[in-house]
Amino acid sequence: MIDYLIEITAFLFGLIVGSFLNVCIYRIPVSQSIVFPGSTCPRCKTSIPFYDNIPVLSWIALGGKCRNCRAAISARYPLVELLGGCAALSTVMVYGINYDTLIYFIFITALLTITFIDIDHRIIPDSISLPGIPLGFLASFILADLTYRESLLGILVGGGSLLVVAYGYQLLTGRAGMGGGDIKLLGMIGAFIGWKGVLFTIFASSALGTLAGIVAMIRTRKGMKLAVPFGPFLSIAAVLYLFFGTDIIDWYFNFLK
Repeated sequence: MIDYLIEITAFLFGLIVGSFLNVCIYRIPVSQSIVFPGSTCPRCKTSIPFYDNIPVLSWIALGGKCRNCRAAISARYPLVELLGGCAALSTVMVYGINYDTLIYFIFITALLTITFIDIDHRIIPDSISLPGIPLGFLASFILADLTYRESLLGILVGGGSLLVVAYGYQLLTGRAGMGGGDIKLLGMIGAFIGWKGVLFTIFASSALGTLAGIVAMIRTRKGMKLAVPFGPFLSIAAVLYLFFGTDIIDWYFNFLK
């Protein structure tokens, strides 16, 4: 019974954090404060009361529209809130109640914020990725399954590998194929999950990105001119490593036998 209460509490807490992530996703790219003012409707600028700001439930009750001007509210808002809830619940179920869970939850919420900002604006904000690198390294002194050496190597392998790929692509094609934001992001990922996690993230994100790129090219018929943000795939792959990395790696090597 206690375990269920803990999991429910974690999920509800994650929903609330997800609501805050929506604010970050909207305001960080336009250099607005994430604290003041409070939540307002983007269209009519009316302040949103607390009872219209309850994660998921308010969106459903309002039919996905602003109470004041009836402007449509994107379904992404409850989606991000649900993802926050699932992130909190999953980390508690896998890692228990400890500092590891808190650290990994913060890491995942940072990746969620980066993912949706990259989808919308094709940028990965330095205000998240750069502080994330030293924070991830400091976290390695607390995390049970990560040493500071692995974290440091993760930073070097993560940032360095994409830097080499980006430089090589530019030499071969004469144009930039990967932004500096991706390089900093993988450096942050390496700080939190180490060099082994970085290698997994590179291969998994490349596979996911290639598959998504092929599907998108077929649907849009833009061929090789189609630009696909890579940050979301790096983030998804990093989260996969946190929860399933060992199992996936074991399955892969058993499959090769």
